[in-house]
Amino acid sequence: MAKNSEFTSNVINLIGSGTEIKGNVKSSGDIRIDGVLNGNLNTKGKLVIGESGKVKGEVFCRSSDIEGTIEGKVNVAELLTLKTSARVNGDIKTGRLAIEPGSAFTGNCIMTDGKDGKDGQGSGKSFKEITEEKSSPESAVK
Repeated sequence: MAKNSEFTSNVINLIGSGTEIKGNVKSSGDIRIDGVLNGNLNTKGKLVIGESGKVKGEVFCRSSDIEGTIEGKVNVAELLTLKTSARVNGDIKTGRLAIEPGSAFTGNCIMTDGKDGKDGQGSGKSFKEITEEKSSPESAVK
């Protein structure tokens, strides 16, 4: 965990291999998923999805390392790292993005300037609203 972050926590939550959770998860600490989560996840900490981990739902977090699978929108305030075995099927909104060779990503990606907030929720605008702003004729005239 980065020491320069405003948020520090010694709490690490684990959803282990062989565990399946149906429902939304909210946490102020770091989370590691090696099992399955069918629902949305919101954490102020770091999210790690192991190779056997799978999330079906929307994700909000400060930073994330993905080795497993996400099916849904991914919102990361700081750094999102897609490892070699990562599979993401959904839109991404992140401050910084690192993609290793071999990973797979299907969807749209918006890079933020980091001024959107520290909680991973960004400006509060939906992915669709941001996309429409960037593609509107008024934004192209600037």
